[in-house]
Amino acid sequence: LRALERTIEVPHEGPICDLLWSDPSEFAQGWSISPRGTGWTFGADISEQFNHTNGIELVARAHQMVMQGYDWAHQKKVLTVFSAPNYCYRCKNLACIMEVDEDLRRTFLQFDRAPRKGEPYTTRGAPDYFD
Repeated sequence: LRALERTIEVPHEGPICDLLWSDPSEFAQGWSISPRGTGWTFGADISEQFNHTNGIELVARAHQMVMQGYDWAHQKKVLTVFSAPNYCYRCKNLACIMEVDEDLRRTFLQFDRAPRKGEPYTTRGAPDYFD
């Protein structure tokens, strides 16, 4: 990971693309083709192996919308944090920021979207099919 040039436009293939677009799956082991059409899905076995190989306890990632702003996967070995509330102006999801203190304790700050000027604010929840 340290050897990858990361200050580039995201390419259409290769390790940078796969790191950005791949998502954890609670239903599969190993690697699977992603329903997004790019990247992969990976099972808990891959998370365990990756964390062990790299001497880490947690992969903190983004770039996947989750309804509560953050979501744990693979026995808390993978964490998705998503900071775009009401994604695409229609998902009604919360956003989140994770703070980590000097003792590596994590705090999650969830927030809702700000109302757009001239738009009535609604507290209606997201449809069940987004859960």
